[in-house]
Amino acid sequence: MAENYWEGFRWMNEPGSWSFEQNSLRLLTDGETDFWRVTEHDFIQDNGHFFFREVPGTFDVLLRFSGTYRDLYDQAGLMLRVNETNWIKAGIEWVDGLPKASVVVTRDFSDWSIRDLPETPANFWIRARRGRDHVELSYSTDALRFEMLRVAYFPPATFLQVGPMAASPKGRGFEVSFDPPSFPGW
Repeated sequence: MAENYWEGFRWMNEPGSWSFEQNSLRLLTDGETDFWRVTEHDFIQDNGHFFFREVPGTFDVLLRFSGTYRDLYDQAGLMLRVNETNWIKAGIEWVDGLPKASVVVTRDFSDWSIRDLPETPANFWIRARRGRDHVELSYSTDALRFEMLRVAYFPPATFLQVGPMAASPKGRGFEVSFDPPSFPGW
């Protein structure tokens, strides 16, 4: 049963439509959802969908997902969160009709970095390596070759909330599917 793969996970901002199919979590994002704090737009949004579990200490996590992005800023990926003012989201964000590898690091204020992708990948992998006071984020389109996106300071914490996230800041919603996150070495 798929739910066993997701044991210990719970929702922050549960979407209106979601299910488990085989091992995957499938959902349709609700419209006008996002994670963002202040920078450039002078607003705070903390209503995106986040399916997480608490993870202690230092760790590696790998997440595979795919989506049918269509509207500006449709996004899906991996989130690591201490609280509402300290979090990271990394994955794909749809910008001007194109997929971008994306990272937002928030420590009171959000910052955003993106990298062009040549096409929308059928599957996308995000890997995060949590150190004592930092996170290293890499991505892959084939699970063989990973490219580093960012190393960012991230405050020490006993536990982080870790798991898939998705949001549709400007759109009506899109479909996304996540495999259960893996924690190599656990």
